[in-house]
Amino acid sequence: MTIDNQEELDALIRAGRVVAEARQAMVEAVSPGTTTGELDAVGREVFRRYGARSAPRVTYRFPGTTCISINDEAAHGIPSLKRQLREGDLVNLDVSAELDGYYSDTGISVAVGKVSPVATRLLEATRLAQQDAMTTAQPGARFRDLGRVVEKRARRHGFRVIKNLNGHGIGRGLHEEPSVPSVDDGHRMVLREGLVLAIEPFLSVSSDHVIDDEDGWTLRTSDGSLVAQFEHSMVVTKEGPLVLTA
Repeated sequence: MTIDNQEELDALIRAGRVVAEARQAMVEAVSPGTTTGELDAVGREVFRRYGARSAPRVTYRFPGTTCISINDEAAHGIPSLKRQLREGDLVNLDVSAELDGYYSDTGISVAVGKVSPVATRLLEATRLAQQDAMTTAQPGARFRDLGRVVEKRARRHGFRVIKNLNGHGIGRGLHEEPSVPSVDDGHRMVLREGLVLAIEPFLSVSSDHVIDDEDGWTLRTSDGSLVAQFEHSMVVTKEGPLVLTA
């Protein structure tokens, strides 16, 4: 969506605060032995307090409140009380909600205990790539410019960008147009002020695309390599990105 008035912006800010609080509470609960189902319950409780609803459940009938993915799972992992985090894992927490008719989306990949040096580097490279893309998202910039800076960051750190997962517009729905590429796809579409975007690059150790898991939801790297994602919802402004989920 494109913001037309202060009332819309205020509503988006409120929704962004809910998912940011849920994300942070879940991050604080990450530890070896914790189950993904227990993490999901942490996010669900934050939503309950604010009267928010799980966006993937509302939109797609997803079986969890949040999406929790581990190691080679890039996205849409199903939370389970039977699945425990282990020392050395990377866990991705993708948290999105609807509040009073407005949607917000955020994500973060987190180390579980002590992880390998390559996992540590992957987390930092992905975090920086996401920041690079948000900084580039200014009025007049082209969407391909966002993908270009993500690719540049990935190459600098020796990683690859997942090409078949994109960011998206957001606001009145969870996934709106336009699609936000994480690679330079040659598209010349220009960003405009007030546009609301969820920017979420995925970087992998060695894969450039994901495949469907047999559970019908989870997306995995094609070669089983580690993957990380960071995501914020933001508004394009002349003064720089207005991050709704900081």
